[in-house]
Amino acid sequence: MRRAILLALYGTAGLAAVTPLTGMAQSTTNAEKLVEPPLQTLTIVGSRKLNSSATETPVPVDFIPVSKAAESGGQFDLAQTLANISPSFNSTRQTGADGADLVDSAALRGLGSDQTLVLVNGKRRHTVSLVNLFGARNRGNTGTDMNAIPVMAISNIQVLRDGAAAQYGSDAIAGVLDISLKKSLGCEASFGYSQYSAGDGKNYAPSAYCGFRVGEAGVIGITAEYTDRGRSNRADPGNPRTIGDARVTGPTVYINGEVPNGGGDKFYFTLGNQQRRASSAAWARGGVGTDDIPSRNSAAMYPGGFVPYINGDINDIYGIAGYRMRVGEWSADLSQTYGYNRLKYEISNTLNASIANKDLTSGGKGISPSVFDAGGFSFAQATTNLDFSRYFDNWFMGTNVAFGAEYRYEKYQIFAGEPGSYIDADGVGVGGNAGSQGFPGFQPGDSTNKNRNSIAAYVDIEADLTSKLKLQTAVRGERYNDFGSTLTGKLAASYQVVDGFLGRASVSTGFRAPSLQQVYFSSTFTDFISGKPMDVVLAPNGGTVANAAGIPKLTEEKSKSYTLGLTFKPNQQFSATADLYRIDISDRIVLSGRFDATNYPALGAVLSGLGVGQAQFFVNSISTRTQGLDLTSSYKTNFASGKLTTYFAANFSKTDVTKVKAPAALKGYEDVLLSERERLFIEQGGPRRKATLSFNYEQGPWNGEFKIIHYGPQTLGTFSGTANGVANAYYAPKTSADMALTYAVNDSTKITVGANNVFNVKPNRQDPNETDNGFYYDSVQFGLGGASYFVKLWKKF
Repeated sequence: MRRAILLALYGTAGLAAVTPLTGMAQSTTNAEKLVEPPLQTLTIVGSRKLNSSATETPVPVDFIPVSKAAESGGQFDLAQTLANISPSFNSTRQTGADGADLVDSAALRGLGSDQTLVLVNGKRRHTVSLVNLFGARNRGNTGTDMNAIPVMAISNIQVLRDGAAAQYGSDAIAGVLDISLKKSLGCEASFGYSQYSAGDGKNYAPSAYCGFRVGEAGVIGITAEYTDRGRSNRADPGNPRTIGDARVTGPTVYINGEVPNGGGDKFYFTLGNQQRRASSAAWARGGVGTDDIPSRNSAAMYPGGFVPYINGDINDIYGIAGYRMRVGEWSADLSQTYGYNRLKYEISNTLNASIANKDLTSGGKGISPSVFDAGGFSFAQATTNLDFSRYFDNWFMGTNVAFGAEYRYEKYQIFAGEPGSYIDADGVGVGGNAGSQGFPGFQPGDSTNKNRNSIAAYVDIEADLTSKLKLQTAVRGERYNDFGSTLTGKLAASYQVVDGFLGRASVSTGFRAPSLQQVYFSSTFTDFISGKPMDVVLAPNGGTVANAAGIPKLTEEKSKSYTLGLTFKPNQQFSATADLYRIDISDRIVLSGRFDATNYPALGAVLSGLGVGQAQFFVNSISTRTQGLDLTSSYKTNFASGKLTTYFAANFSKTDVTKVKAPAALKGYEDVLLSERERLFIEQGGPRRKATLSFNYEQGPWNGEFKIIHYGPQTLGTFSGTANGVANAYYAPKTSADMALTYAVNDSTKITVGANNVFNVKPNRQDPNETDNGFYYDSVQFGLGGASYFVKLWKKF
């Protein structure tokens, strides 16, 4: 069955290129009544000219309506919803990766999550305070938490699949996601329930939106949602591990609106807040009869062993206030954006083994507290924009000129945990390990309170040189007070060969500023190096340890992007796009491996003098090349007595590390700086191909959807590595299918039942001793939960 579906995936894609020619005789009237395809046309992201089209823009843009997902979609959070629609979008739900289990970051085209810029209503959205570390995809990256925005609040999402740093600034190397929030009148609500076929992972998702009139023409839309997702576990019976989805609960509220002020002027605003508590499981600790007593456990507390839980209290705030006005012949937009993300750790079902061991040796039972405040971190970003735009209809065939300036302020903090979360109470090397098991708390020496600012200016020109030839140019300069200045540019063009057939191309330079999280993240814990207790440090850039090791100051990543594509839209029923791309990134920032006296004796001696046994650093040290092809195709037609929409999209992408450039102090130790395992994280953290084929059929009150999602192969590293004779982990291609059936009771009420991954497909098994999370499967984008079922009720008021 799975092979048949895979053949259908490619066969139907090819057939879709032929079948439109047989359907051109249908009347426009009938075509206009058909169901809209998953990717529509109207978009503005990547262009400051209104009323562009996805098949007419010089760069590839997807327009994704989200209302159907809110009404009847089987995925209840935004990251998984997008991952099942857009093949270019990557999001991996992780397990066994500490804090990265709690946040699903966004990424495009197989690049890092911090190389994709996310906008909300055209304004920059902040990243999270978390930097992904141990066993995580996007290792060493920060990213944007897509699940902080409720699906019900969204009108559409525009995906710009092209480098856009010259237009929007830092982070837009892989592309841009622009999330447009609703401002419609009326109320709607939905309630969804889902669970895995294994019986766990119960997910309750009530959500509601109401849009109200303000004054004569203003509107304010309010969305409220509550998430209650249960934990899932795929560990074998009798295995103390907990492997699966994290437990997530909490409310989210978003307010979005605008109030006109006459003459085309308007005040607009957005305010959102999410309070989320998430909980994931760390590695299990053994009980009586294992080496974990007394080093990591206490016989008095957990004689049968235990699993510590890493709990995160996440507070995410986002706000926009702006005013659009006319200044003579120019349109002006003044806005202030603020974002704040805080993650505080609480470690439960745990102990500090050194406290328990001290209690035991002092005549007690061997007891430690079982819950610890382990500290955390926060990130705040405030962005001020002033933009001007004017359309000149007498320049060529029409020219749009835009320019503007931006000021951004950022602040990053690390908070120390309570002493019990990190101290070694019974003395270094005595018996019990220091700190809370599962996640040792941040120490006072890790505390950080740093900030920076930047200022930018840009010019953006789009011209219709002839009725067939469009040209787009942009230049942007930015200056950061912590690393200097950068200048980026972009040139894009499209040419309409014949009606309905367009060629397009672009070339651009880009950059990504090192995040404050990468510059200043600090974590310290005690381990035994060659039998001696020593600090293991993830050292902040510019700190004592990094400077002693000769680690240079972090600077920006630089990129060059190229696209070459075709669009084909012969009629209202069919459209197709094909875009080749290449992205070269130099000075890419990575998290190094651990350096110590064993793998680098000279540096190990320097570290030992500082009381450090092992250290790792963020370094600008690699160059990568990403090449790929994006395909989309949509066809709609009358079929039998109903309406059928077929949609196909695919992404083929390959990232290679082309160069490892070690700083002078680390020359000759490139294999420690970037091991084979870490290189594969970068090259194949996401599948090298991904495709979606969906069929939507509507007849009377019934609507059915069948979606096939194909994930290409991945090769990931092992702990032992090929140098020690252990083959890398190969994850074979997998194909899953989702289906849903919706019945419209009336115009305002719909009921949907469906299933995700209906064939219960799972990744092929690996050696659990060699995977990142110690389980049969690494955290791969395909997921390891298996089949799930859902029901959803939607009501409009």
